[in-house]
Amino acid sequence: MKKLILFIAALLFSTFFYNQSLGLNLFLFSILTVIILLINNKSHFKNRKTLAYAAVYLATGLTMFFNSSSLSIIANLVAFFTLIGHLSETKSSIYVNWLNGLYTTIAGFFHRNFANISVKKETNNTSIKTKIHYRYWAKIIIIPTVILVTFIALYKNGNPVFSNLIEQIDFEFINVQWLLLAGVGYYLFNNIYAPIEVEPATEYDLKTSNTLSKTASFSIPKLQQENQLGVILIALLNALIILYLITDLAFLASNNEIKASLYSAQVHNGINALIASIVIAILILLYVFRGNLNFYDQNSTLKRLAFTWILLNLLLVGSIVFKNSEYIYYFGLTYKRIGVMVYLLLAGIGLITTLLKISTVKNNWFLFRVNTQAAFVILIVASTINWDYQITKFNLNHAQSMDFGYLYNLSDNNTLLLNAQIDSGTLDEQAIRLIKTKYNKYVYQLKTHNWQEFQYDNFKIKKK
Repeated sequence: MKKLILFIAALLFSTFFYNQSLGLNLFLFSILTVIILLINNKSHFKNRKTLAYAAVYLATGLTMFFNSSSLSIIANLVAFFTLIGHLSETKSSIYVNWLNGLYTTIAGFFHRNFANISVKKETNNTSIKTKIHYRYWAKIIIIPTVILVTFIALYKNGNPVFSNLIEQIDFEFINVQWLLLAGVGYYLFNNIYAPIEVEPATEYDLKTSNTLSKTASFSIPKLQQENQLGVILIALLNALIILYLITDLAFLASNNEIKASLYSAQVHNGINALIASIVIAILILLYVFRGNLNFYDQNSTLKRLAFTWILLNLLLVGSIVFKNSEYIYYFGLTYKRIGVMVYLLLAGIGLITTLLKISTVKNNWFLFRVNTQAAFVILIVASTINWDYQITKFNLNHAQSMDFGYLYNLSDNNTLLLNAQIDSGTLDEQAIRLIKTKYNKYVYQLKTHNWQEFQYDNFKIKKK
């Protein structure tokens, strides 16, 4: 029964993807994958977390139908590995899920069938080792095939009627590439139907808690020295960041409307350095609170200074967000400016989780687990947004200075929106000509799509 299901899934896999671009087929493949996993892992699908990961995976497949972006493909792949790895061990961390999912997808079949060549079977209380007879199966398939082809060739030369009969047999209906892709599909589904785990990494992850433990032996004088060093260092850094924030606030308040060129210089010259300073701040705190200093009775001043520094760094994040927002207001949205916002969001999450680590005495594994989970959530949410469409809509309606060339060079996701802008009277003749060319090319592409390649825009053009 299992082989029949995998065989049907392999045929569907080749039907979905052979000579097709990505569209509806990715969502259909996601549904097929969940069905295959459900059939063989029913007990795991009673777990709410498993259902959540399955729903997220299906959602990322659906975003490809609506958005058709590289981010949707990446999110779908990550969600695929996450779900597969989660089924191998439901209690493991998300980064271990990625490792197990990737390993299962690539080597699941070989791991299950060749990791232990000898299989022990209990028969009448006797241990018997059985081996797969590869030579036997090779002989039973290859030898008869070779002999049969040889005799067909001989008989063709000896009998013209038989020769004509053989020549009339047309094998052109057999698409070798389609069959090879079906074979890839069979191999893939055969790998993932029963997910496996990388035992050393999974076992270590399960054994490692989030709580920081006190080491058996430590020196009080050494802890005093570390505490003093930490207090001095973080106090000085607090004073420095306060001075920076005051000067930054004074700069922002110096004019009611700062020139766009000045904002451009501020953003390009300052943001990378400020983001790097936030990362270094987190690393310094992780170093200071790496061990027994967390349990030192006289560390209250150090902790208060650390909490203050984290809050001041969060204010610094807010300052950068404001500058980048003003830059977006003047020059419009771009992927780089959106990337800065995402980076700042991750930095803010890192600062908050660092604060939680210090206040609740957690170890660095806690930070890694929480932050990788947060990054996964952000990736999934980001993949649901049609960024090319939103960038174009914002720049056309709100940006003080619009770069039409940038919008034109975005993907086809904004083509229908640009075409709707033709009658607005805000575009010159060259821009209108370029938009019409892009629109006609995109509509032709949509109309020539096979059903596997369908996108949401296919239904939009049918309504017109």
